Amino acid sequence: MRHLTKALGGTALALALAVPAIASAQDGDTGIADEIVVTAQKRSQTLIDVPQSVSVVSGATLERQGATGFADYLKNVPSLQLVQGTPGQGRLVLRGINTGGVASTVAVYVDETPFGSSTALANASELAGDFDSFDVARIEVLRGPQGTLYGASSLGGLLKFVTNEPSTAGFEAKLLGGVEFTDGGDASYRGAAMINVPLGETLAFRASGSYRKQGGTIDSIGTAGSNVRSNINDFENYGGRASLLWKPGANLSVRLSALFQNLYVDAPGVVEADPATLKPLYGGLTQSEYLPTFSNVKYRLYNGTIAYDFGPATLTSATSYGEQLQSFRADYTANLSPVLGTYVYFDQLTESRKLTQELRLASNGGDFLEWMIGGYYTHEKARIFQNLQTAVPGTPGVLTPIDLPYDLAVFNLASRYKEIAAFANATLHLAPWFDIDLGGRYSHNSQRADQVTDGVLLGAAVIDDVRSSDNVFTWSVAPKIKFGGQASLYARVAKGYRPGGPNVIPIGSPPGTPRTFEPDTVTSYEIGFKGDTADRTASIEAALYHIDWTNIQLAAVVNGFGVNVNGASARVDGAEIAATLRPAKGFTTSIGFTFTDARLGGDTDPLAVGAVKGDRLPFTPRYNVNFNADYQWELGSGVTASIGGSIRSLSRQSGGFDPAYLAAFGHFPRVKAYEVIDLRAGIDFGRYMLSAYANNLTNSGGVTSTQALLGVAGLPRNVNGALGTGVVRPRTIGVNATVEF
Repeated sequence: MRHLTKALGGTALALALAVPAIASAQDGDTGIADEIVVTAQKRSQTLIDVPQSVSVVSGATLERQGATGFADYLKNVPSLQLVQGTPGQGRLVLRGINTGGVASTVAVYVDETPFGSSTALANASELAGDFDSFDVARIEVLRGPQGTLYGASSLGGLLKFVTNEPSTAGFEAKLLGGVEFTDGGDASYRGAAMINVPLGETLAFRASGSYRKQGGTIDSIGTAGSNVRSNINDFENYGGRASLLWKPGANLSVRLSALFQNLYVDAPGVVEADPATLKPLYGGLTQSEYLPTFSNVKYRLYNGTIAYDFGPATLTSATSYGEQLQSFRADYTANLSPVLGTYVYFDQLTESRKLTQELRLASNGGDFLEWMIGGYYTHEKARIFQNLQTAVPGTPGVLTPIDLPYDLAVFNLASRYKEIAAFANATLHLAPWFDIDLGGRYSHNSQRADQVTDGVLLGAAVIDDVRSSDNVFTWSVAPKIKFGGQASLYARVAKGYRPGGPNVIPIGSPPGTPRTFEPDTVTSYEIGFKGDTADRTASIEAALYHIDWTNIQLAAVVNGFGVNVNGASARVDGAEIAATLRPAKGFTTSIGFTFTDARLGGDTDPLAVGAVKGDRLPFTPRYNVNFNADYQWELGSGVTASIGGSIRSLSRQSGGFDPAYLAAFGHFPRVKAYEVIDLRAGIDFGRYMLSAYANNLTNSGGVTSTQALLGVAGLPRNVNGALGTGVVRPRTIGVNATVEF
């Protein structure tokens, strides 16, 4: 959350598809798609049996496409958007549920572990966990609210990483190496390794590690006296996973897992653009760098999952602990040097530590009734620390702090979040052709926040023990008609929610400034059809939906501090169609079409937010088309070749809500339509595999985020008349080589 976001006088102090997945796996020998089983509803189900919209991207698809992060999944998942400028700082959006607030609307899980903060006091929406996808079995995406099984902050849906389990079947190992080249940027390198070791008949260990060095593409060209330096936005991403699986008998399973990942980013991936047209200034991708900056993000996840099969039912316990730590430095010289007469930079530390425990008992099938009951507990501690400082001018690329006898601005916010919930789900098989799925969840959360400010620009103040609590009931009802084993028609009505919380703001704020903000909720109405042919050579998935979003949470500025406020409402009307055709052995084509009309249902505060009834929700294109085609054929005994390509086309979008930009231009930023074309090819020798890809073949300059330059909130232009924008990475050509043992 950006807490320090306003001006001093008239100057700114801004501190602060595996498409459709019904049949997306294919047997290379027969050309017939395998039936896919998913666990996103916390039990194993075939996709055609899940009464809601689901996409699955297999690990093989991710590897073939050279995928490494969220930006690479977009062409595979209808209705999924990523608002991102800098790696590690991304906002996931599903079905248009987005207002630019600071609390997440899409839940992210790694197996049984929820990732990211549940509260709006730790920047959860902008720090979605972008995990490396090497050795991932699949990614499951559930569209629509998931409040019944996944609780808070799943208004738009769920993205779940399912990792490969250790196996006692035999020793396995894999090595991957890759290199890629980007137009106008430095070369990038990638390496990864996996090992699976049986430790007996009942025990196995699996571990993987990855490293990626991505070259920068943005230059600082000396504008207004800034540094002259090329490709300043390079980054490193490395991490690993380890898992131990013990199955002493047919009934008991114990799995212990650990994950760590570090992202070290130099300059932000923000380009100076003309604020009216959003086209990059100065003939290329540039920003004005006066001081070196960075953004470091660290993930730590630990999980222990125990499952015992009693026969009629299975008891599962999942205990998790996660840490998300971010430290970053922003260069505010372009905005504040006219006021302070020197170089200015801003440091921020964001910490979130979260303990969760889930216990659930689920029936093992049933002719008439399948059921699940469970309980959930989470305890989270979070902290945001911000500090505005000055540095010595005239030292390009070097930061030499000025030792002042006083602080300019210091802000510290510590918060705690506790939640306890009980949930239940049941599927009634009322006839061989008719089921109805029912779910409910009751959640109670309590929060506490303490704030300390200091410095000549803010004043010394302590505000402690600000509290809030919520009690929320979410539910879902989903009847389904089955047409044999190949098709189903379903309807789903579901409610989701996002917790409210305390607003900690400085003493002297205007009367009526809210000390707390309320939860917001969505109610989704969906009807859909899933079907495939008997030989699975053709399949289709289609859905129509309407979403009512009430009491929406918005980011606003009050007395110079960023706070959360509740708006009136929003509505989303949409349609999704995903079809796959396999007309010949080895040849697969798929197309996904999404229509989304997401608009505000009421006016917001004209000074704090500025949006009015009828405004489109940010970064939600009205139309989105994904097309994928792949062909695989045999070159000889044990050798297979493949070629493929993807097109992702997005219509015009609205940029983020920004009252200052609105005042300057009479509208919010307008993002033009764009297309991204990717090509790929590979040759598989069985043990060895070589793949090549060309992403963003036409060098699309599509805008992926809008923000004030260098992350400064509420300011549409810096002294050079520029708006900060994120853009699609320029044309990138790469090669990966893999060897298996």
